Amino acid sequence: MEVRRRSAVLALALALAGLLSASPPGFAAGYLYRYIDDDGITVINFSIPPQFVQRGYEILNQDGSVFKVVPRTLTPDELANRSGEGYKAQVKAEEAERLRKWDRSLLLRYSTLEDIEAARGRAQRELRIRISILRGNVSALKQRVQTNQLRAANIERGGGRVPVTVVEAITALQGEIAVTERSIEERENEVEVVDLGFQRDIVRFTLLLDRVELRRRYSRTPD
Repeated sequence: MEVRRRSAVLALALALAGLLSASPPGFAAGYLYRYIDDDGITVINFSIPPQFVQRGYEILNQDGSVFKVVPRTLTPDELANRSGEGYKAQVKAEEAERLRKWDRSLLLRYSTLEDIEAARGRAQRELRIRISILRGNVSALKQRVQTNQLRAANIERGGGRVPVTVVEAITALQGEIAVTERSIEERENEVEVVDLGFQRDIVRFTLLLDRVELRRRYSRTPD
């Protein structure tokens, strides 16, 4: 079962790699677009026909993961509702609820700012270990590519014909390298995102501590 799953993942990776290698020169950073056509069929392509843009779509990385979701265009009625007082009140209430849940989560997870710093350090270390492993995988894959390329070169020098299996092995390995290198890039970006998230937690937690201290001071003030 696991072998079939890995084969399916590799097939998807190679299919995307093939599409990207054939992408037009103006295609932005190797991204693909996924949208629904008039027949309700999911389509993945380098561009979106204008008639489907307003329905919303997804932008994919070369490994098939979702990079960005573009929502559908709102109708005039929906836009009008968003400008009303009721909608503004709803947005304000949702933001207050978001902050309430955030504050509760912070107070449940941490007791001091040092706790947050320690958690940030652990998260960063875990990500760097994963990046190190991925880089090791890339190195091993490249070595296997070189081995197969050397084998093919020796066959050709001897006047023989390189077996299809060797060519397919090189192509598959190069596809794995492309996917793994993309994963490395994503993990490196994740390090920055995680760091930013913890920094926001630190700022918010500091605000909560200040509020607690302020309440303590007022509670000690004689009437």
